[in-house]
Order: sequence, then C-alpha cells, then structure tokens
Amino acid sequence: MSSFRGRARQWLTVEAPRRGWIPSEAVAADELARSRDCQQALCAAGFGAITYPAEYGGAGLGVREQIEFNEEATAYSLPLSELVVGLGVCAPTLLALGTDRQKARYLPPLLRADEIWCQLFSEPGAGSDLASLSTRAAGSAASGWTVNGQKVWTSGAQHADFGLLLARTDPQAASKHAGLTMFLLDMAAPGITVRPLRQIDGTAHFNEVFFDDVHVPPQNLVGTVNRGWAAALVSLMSERVSLGTTRATAGLVPDAETLIAAARRRGVATDPVLRAELVDIVIRERVLAYVGKRINAAVLAGREPGPEGSIAKLLDSDLLRRAATVGARIHGPATTAWDPANAGDSTWSRAVLFAPGMRIAGGTDEIQKNTLAERTLGLPR
Repeated sequence: MSSFRGRARQWLTVEAPRRGWIPSEAVAADELARSRDCQQALCAAGFGAITYPAEYGGAGLGVREQIEFNEEATAYSLPLSELVVGLGVCAPTLLALGTDRQKARYLPPLLRADEIWCQLFSEPGAGSDLASLSTRAAGSAASGWTVNGQKVWTSGAQHADFGLLLARTDPQAASKHAGLTMFLLDMAAPGITVRPLRQIDGTAHFNEVFFDDVHVPPQNLVGTVNRGWAAALVSLMSERVSLGTTRATAGLVPDAETLIAAARRRGVATDPVLRAELVDIVIRERVLAYVGKRINAAVLAGREPGPEGSIAKLLDSDLLRRAATVGARIHGPATTAWDPANAGDSTWSRAVLFAPGMRIAGGTDEIQKNTLAERTLGLPR
C-alpha cells in the first residue's frame, strides 16, 4: 500500500463516519451547504484537488494518487452532488484552456467550493444537438461581447457565482459546429435572469437562464474565438467521465450496500426474486467500477479516454434507475406515503422520481448510443 493510500484510508476512516459521510437513507435539508463542507474538509486534508498544481490550491500530485483516493472513497457517501458541474466539468476545462490569469483567479475558490459554477450549454432548441444553439454573442476580442438568448437545464445556476457559456459568435459560419465561442460568465452580471425549474421530485436541480444584453469583457474569453466546439468537447468529455465514474448522486439514489441493509431491516432479504435483483445491482456496480478502471488506465498511460466515457454514462444511468426501482420494491407503500416529520422517509420516493433524469444529464442515452455506434463501431448514421 502506498503512503498516500494509507493516509487517505486513515482520514476517511476517521472523518467520514464523524461527518455522516456513510451510506444512509437520510437526505440532508441543505445539500449545497453539505457539499461545500465536504469539499472544504477534503481540501484542508489535501484530498480535494489532488491533481491540480499547488499554485491553484491543489496537492500537485498525479492521477495515480487521485485514483487511489477514489478507490478508498467508494465505501463512503461523500456529499458532493451540488459541486459535480464545477469540480467535474468547469475546473478541468479552465485548467486545460484558461489563461494564466483566469486559472490564478478562478481555480482556487472553485476548488475550495468558495465559489459555485455552472455550465451554460443546452437550450430549448439545442439539447442533444448542442451545435444548433442560437444564443448569440455579438462583438469582438477588442471590446468584448453582448450576449442575448436563453439556456435551459442548467444545473445549479440558482446557486452559481460563475459559469461557462457556449454562444454563437459567427452565425454565417460554414457549419453549425463552427462559429461557436466559449466564455467565462459572471452570473451576477446585469441582464441575467435565472428561473429554477421545479422537477417531479419537488426539488429544483436545474434552471432556465435568460440573457438580455449581457456584457462579457474580453478577458473572459475561454480558448479561441469561433473555436468553441473544440472547447465544448473538453467540457462534455469531462462531464461524461465525471457522471459515469464518480458517486455524484450519493444520497439521492441508493447504492447496493444501502439497499441490502434496507432489505434486512424490513425482513425481505430472503425473498428469492429480490435477492436476484440485489445481486444484479451488485454486479452492475462492479462492472461500472471496472469501466472506471479502464478510464483510469488510459489516463495513467497518457491517453485521452475514448468511448469508455459514454459507456460509463450509459451504465450509470441504467444502474440508478434499477437501484431506485428495487428500493421502491423493498419499501412498498412507504415509497408513496411517509411521515414528513422524518427527514429520511422520503428518500425512496425521491430516488424513484430522480433517477430517470440521469438518462438526460450529460447527454441523453440515445446520443451516447449513437456516438458509440457511429464513432466506435463504425455503423451507418
């Protein structure tokens, strides 16, 4: 065992139970505050930004140490769901494409969760077909840009301090993938309106965002003007790998360990049909973990992750749906009626209602299958 792994294991063994980061049916009332507390504790211990350079608040270590920590953390429910976009999408994109000034200013508070980030990509008419987006940024690198348009399904925008925006800067470009540009956006800028969208589970994880003559200064350009599609691919790959290989939904959808414990408590663990379903969940979790190891191996070898990102995303969304369904079967009528005074009693209802949304987040299942079929298997469109 490496000294880093040993240190991570010891810290998690002590801190995770003390802070309540263990599989549980309870749902925190303020998930954002809980996520912030978790990330800040991880950063203070040197585990919150393992691969990021020290000058940005990271530990300055390698991917191997990150993998070791992830493997040790699988036994715990680190409540980081509200920070997935910032840590899993925006931070990697800024590190890869940001200027030295942008990285020095924005990465340290992002990694500490002092500032919350969102991703402003999807639109009412451009979700799965992102390159069809119509939000317009008119201007130049000399004077800045004026943004007008609308985004939707923007996770965490109601809490966000900043966001990564993809907008069309050249509507006359030869193809829809050309003429796009990525910007760093201050969510407090005049002209931005955020409207949370209430979901079927009663919460508002995502939002619609409107831009009315929003000024973006020249220094907020990310990457190159009219080369935003290449920048977007960096973000999208980071998002799919993050959603597919991390426990981003800890506390929202039960894992196998939580399901098995619930079945034992309710006296149904000996039911042969249920036991088969629980075994299936365990197997699928194991398969997903091995796909994650393939991604890790590619990164350690210096290669960009290939189709494994889409495979992991597909496996994860399917696993979450199955786990939520099994959880509802275990709890029966308690899934649809509970005592509101008991915070954890609504867990199973929320899981059933939340899980289907993961088939859309990070690129729909259908888009992932098309990507694999066309680009990996060489099948016709």
